[in-house]
Amino acid sequence: MALRLFRLSQDVVTPLIKRNCTVSAFELQHKNPVQRKVELIPKAQYGGRHTVTMLPGGGIGPELMSYVREVFRFAGVPVDFEIVDIDPASEGNDDLEYAITTIKRNGVALKGNIETKSEATGIMSRNVALRNELDLFVNVLHCKSFNAIPAHHSNVDVVIVRQNTEGEYAMLEHESVHGVVESMKVVTIENAARVARYAFEFAKNNNRKKVTTIHKANIMKLSDGLFLNVARNIAKEYPEIQHNDMIIDNCCMQLVSNPHQFDVMNTTNLYGSITSNVLCGLVGGAGLFSGRNYGDYYAVFEPGTRNTGTAIAGKNVANPVAMLNAAVDMLYHLGHRYHADCISDAIHKTIDIDGIHTPDLGGTNTSTEIVQNVLKHLAEKRTY
Repeated sequence: MALRLFRLSQDVVTPLIKRNCTVSAFELQHKNPVQRKVELIPKAQYGGRHTVTMLPGGGIGPELMSYVREVFRFAGVPVDFEIVDIDPASEGNDDLEYAITTIKRNGVALKGNIETKSEATGIMSRNVALRNELDLFVNVLHCKSFNAIPAHHSNVDVVIVRQNTEGEYAMLEHESVHGVVESMKVVTIENAARVARYAFEFAKNNNRKKVTTIHKANIMKLSDGLFLNVARNIAKEYPEIQHNDMIIDNCCMQLVSNPHQFDVMNTTNLYGSITSNVLCGLVGGAGLFSGRNYGDYYAVFEPGTRNTGTAIAGKNVANPVAMLNAAVDMLYHLGHRYHADCISDAIHKTIDIDGIHTPDLGGTNTSTEIVQNVLKHLAEKRTY
């Protein structure tokens, strides 16, 4: 009898416990940092709401963040923001360390570009330090044409997968003798493999056909050579995905002359920064596209080209679309798909159908007119 009861518990109770007590991706990512992240969308906590760190940054960042909060309030998005301001003129790193602590606590952040005005050698770039400390090893930028925006090329649809923590951004510089400065470019097998595998997995999961690795291995034979060889080895595990490579100089020319030949681009840190700005400039500019930064445990969302926009701050002409799209990406990551779909659709209708454009897109509308039009479309939907 006891044996039958034990077997019954094994057959019935144990599967029930496993089914009802499965550890979510959110818990794996943020509550158990010794475990690797699983490929699931994080589950909402505390009655379906998430707390997200908001880093407004400098320039146009604070006003763009105010638009995000306005849209979220109107749509009833179940997200609370913990706002952290970082003083760009600070000579210390206390505010940066606090910001990193809040991201580690919340797991997710939305950020503007954070200025580092100090030229003291002991003060690190806030943006680079944040990515390195949180091990946000990959940056993803999806650059897709808007039909209503005049551009050099139409029907562009390219994804840049950028290594985010190494290369020339390692911040390892020294003056060996007076007047001679050396800067180290760091490339490791581990991180080159992580970003290459991410690029191929992205291509596989999103029905993409080709991955192009961008490099300068003809000159930097060891560093870029390693990055290229790792990508070629990873490519052998994905025979269904075409793989080629291109030198960064030629890549910039090819992006300008024929961007349609690219599908997914696998790049080092610096080359990713260059190609992101070139590609965004071709199809509409810095105010449209979002960037996603992922690590094993944390995710940070921001405008794709990471521009501060100091010259247009406070003039009500900054394009809010890139920051709104970053917020939409964040909602998809958190699992709030309905709200993300509603806001994304409202943005699309505002830009492509209504033709409401800020001056950077050749229009005459203000930032607030863009936001008000997005709210108008959201009012047509039930978002709460």
